[in-house]
Amino acid sequence: MSVVVLDGSTVRSFVADETAFARSVDARFADLDTNGDGVLSRSELRRALESFRLLDGGGFGSAAPAPVPAEVAALYDAVFKQFDADGSGAVDRAEFRDEMRRIMLAVADGLGSQPLQVAVDDQGGSFLLEAAEHEAAMIAAKVDAERKEAADKKE
Repeated sequence: MSVVVLDGSTVRSFVADETAFARSVDARFADLDTNGDGVLSRSELRRALESFRLLDGGGFGSAAPAPVPAEVAALYDAVFKQFDADGSGAVDRAEFRDEMRRIMLAVADGLGSQPLQVAVDDQGGSFLLEAAEHEAAMIAAKVDAERKEAADKKE
């Protein structure tokens, strides 16, 4: 687990960098496409969603009951339909990328402009961690360019 500091502009900048964002989303897509057929099936996407453990009840120490299986299935079906924009029954790479862009921009809106500390999984696949690393790399490149420019002026 890592802690990063970011805000909505961090996420928006990452999404706006088409190359970096596509590389990140495409890597996640490849990880989820367990049978390698180039599309995500309902079961492949469901396994990914289940790994987030968002529907295990109210959380640690909570007395809230776990959701009813039929409600869970309905929720997973609704999420799948969001990703499967063309209704083909499978999510292709472009659909996955488009929906992840939409989700990440919604996250950016939710984060707003105030910097927040966020705990992220550093085992790979965290879009927020990648957004923070992207921002750090951009800042480092800007600092390097400014140093080079200052050195060139001294010569």
